[in-house]
Amino acid sequence: DANDKSIKDLIMLMFETAMLTSGFNLDEPTTHANRIHRMIKLGLNIDEDADDALSTTEEKKVGGDDEDMPPLEDSAENADDAMEEVD
Repeated sequence: DANDKSIKDLIMLMFETAMLTSGFNLDEPTTHANRIHRMIKLGLNIDEDADDALSTTEEKKVGGDDEDMPPLEDSAENADDAMEEVD
């Protein structure tokens, strides 16, 4: 049941947050971050299937958003302008 998983995530988040505020380190901080992301998705009513579909659509793009980007300037022409000295 999805609600059972969210309740477990909430309890674990409370426990891990208490550990962090007490000065302890987490063994798996990535797991803690993933729990936070799941709880945010739950709060915003973001469907995980829709999120997966979006990520696979993004992966299928060839070239990504680079098509909209202007061409890079040649750094040799602007070598003097590369860094300005700030007082």
